[in-house]
Amino acid sequence: MARAPAGPVPVVVMGLGFIGQEIARAALSCPEVELIGAVDTHSSLVGRPLGDVLGGPAPRVKVMDSLEKAVGRRKGAVLLHATGSRLPAVMDQLLAALKLGLPIASTCEELAFPYLKYPELADKLDRAAQRAEVSIVGAGVNPGFVLDRLVATAGQVCGPVRRATVTRVVDARTRREALQRKVGAGLTEEEFFELVDGEQLGHVGLVESAALAALGLGLDCDDYEEEVAPVFAEEDISGGAFAVKKGRVAGMFQSVVGLEDGQERVRLELTIAVGADDPKDRIEIDADPRLVLEIPGGVAGDRATANALVNAAPRLTAAEAGLLTVLELPAGR
Repeated sequence: MARAPAGPVPVVVMGLGFIGQEIARAALSCPEVELIGAVDTHSSLVGRPLGDVLGGPAPRVKVMDSLEKAVGRRKGAVLLHATGSRLPAVMDQLLAALKLGLPIASTCEELAFPYLKYPELADKLDRAAQRAEVSIVGAGVNPGFVLDRLVATAGQVCGPVRRATVTRVVDARTRREALQRKVGAGLTEEEFFELVDGEQLGHVGLVESAALAALGLGLDCDDYEEEVAPVFAEEDISGGAFAVKKGRVAGMFQSVVGLEDGQERVRLELTIAVGADDPKDRIEIDADPRLVLEIPGGVAGDRATANALVNAAPRLTAAEAGLLTVLELPAGR
């Protein structure tokens, strides 16, 4: 195992969309890391000072169009990666970073537990990371914390777990417009299901969270069932990025059930909707003793995701080489 760094860990942010910019800001406020570079291939960003992109103070860093240029001759840098949710779409980026010898913390939701859907890609990443003697992990708040890592941590004070039920309710009015669109706010029911069928709508990573939660709780789930359904506005709703009329889709309800020999062992329920009532995160573990945890209002998604990646960077420098899950990250902030 590598030793923990003696000073701030140099980090490079790749992908300067909304979340990538949040990651950059979080890195600038964290004494454990030093932001040394930023990467994005969009023509409107390449060559611009990072401070101009972020709209605030930043080191004298310009946005580059490649990792090689962003890293330069600095050694020991960690990549904070935020370019996509689907693993096949970002594989080339991840492999290129590993070839450069960079440990990686990524927001790619399917990277949180890729063995479930993409065992061959997972094996390829693991071998590449082992060759480079660095680690790679999918991190964030969901997946990466609320519905999996926090559940597994809570289970450490329980006896054998019979069942776990986890609920996350998010009022999408408190989140960015892109998320409100992503959960179908404002659509008709027909439009909603067309986009669900085309995998253009819904939360990516819920199945991965269920698998991580099961693993962390010592449950041996052999099947996972996922459902997505619209949540309808019962009245006109304002206060978000746009108004949602009564009868239109306000958001979505998504669930995953983990089964062992046909018996339910893990249930994750996620509601993200404009005007959702009683936002919260709630974990209920059926064990001896029974445990219930609740976070009123829930963990703030975007900022928490940014902080999760930044806080993972120093941990990665002390982690075993290979493809990891958040359950394997060394303890500590």
